[in-house]
Amino acid sequence: MTERERFRETSHFGSPDRVPFWEVIGYWDKTLERWRTEGMPADVSEGTFFGLDRGGWEKIDVDLGIDPVFPVELIEEVDGSRVEQGSDGVWRRTLVGDRESTQFVRYPVETRADWERYRARLDPSSPKRHAGRGASRDREIAERSWPIAVSAGSVFGWLRNWMGLEGIALALHDDQAWVQRMMEEVTDFIIATLTPALERLPGIDYAVIWEDMCYNHGSLISPEHVRMLMVPQYRRITGMLRAHGIDVVLVDCDGNHDELIPLWLEAGINGVFPLEIAAGEDPVALRKRYGADLLLVGGIDKRALAKDLREVEREVMAKAPFLLEHGGWIPSVDHAVPPGVPLGNYQHYLALIRKLAERG
Repeated sequence: MTERERFRETSHFGSPDRVPFWEVIGYWDKTLERWRTEGMPADVSEGTFFGLDRGGWEKIDVDLGIDPVFPVELIEEVDGSRVEQGSDGVWRRTLVGDRESTQFVRYPVETRADWERYRARLDPSSPKRHAGRGASRDREIAERSWPIAVSAGSVFGWLRNWMGLEGIALALHDDQAWVQRMMEEVTDFIIATLTPALERLPGIDYAVIWEDMCYNHGSLISPEHVRMLMVPQYRRITGMLRAHGIDVVLVDCDGNHDELIPLWLEAGINGVFPLEIAAGEDPVALRKRYGADLLLVGGIDKRALAKDLREVEREVMAKAPFLLEHGGWIPSVDHAVPPGVPLGNYQHYLALIRKLAERG
């Protein structure tokens, strides 16, 4: 099978020759630095070195960022700390010492008037939206043998970044109508920006919505708010995607999102990643609960890979045989691979997965 055929069979619970080999989030820079001291060549990409399939999170060229961006500038520097404005308009204080840390000082959206100014930067007609396109790139996408995705934006995560968690939580309590309006207007922007790209490039394989709206005990906002305010917007986005032939829609969300999965399914989202084990996620339990309704990506505990080879084998064998047997799973570590993972452990994990996949 081609990499594209393999992904499509896996994501639709079909019969692939084997599962795709991806790394869902990737690797810390310090991880790659470590591995280069342990034998990984510096002049070879990690995908090539590890034999990963092409198509893991490769996306078509549509820019959903704000335009214009804010100037990156130093606001103040006092007593070992500096406050800088980022390109997103957020002020961050960096504390410099034995261990550098960052604090959020100010967010660009605090009032309705702030939002009106900020959303002017979400103009679907901005030339930057499709600046990466070109005849050669369009032709490469049309003739590809690997899967490709479209980034389908964010309904909550962007607003949280622009307002801060406390800011959006207070707005939900004090002015829910305003939050609803912002979510509607963000969704308007996503649909208006993506529609021309999807009309120009039919046959996109899947979409990814980014949220990061959970922590290790559940959702950052109530499921009732999600159902009331977000599910209608998700339905608009997934409806637009399905109208363009995209029926695999994944949500990228850290933390424990067990209580949100039924709402995402209701809204037309049918896949989740990275399935953080430290946050209480359990891909085996999710497969038993949702069967073929939910595509799973990830779920291999990065902490286990940092231990000895016996722990690596225990982690893989506790999950992979069952998940491979029932289908609809793309194996991957449950977030970016940290520098505590030795190269040999990671290679052993991949070898075990390959052996199981080929046997299955």
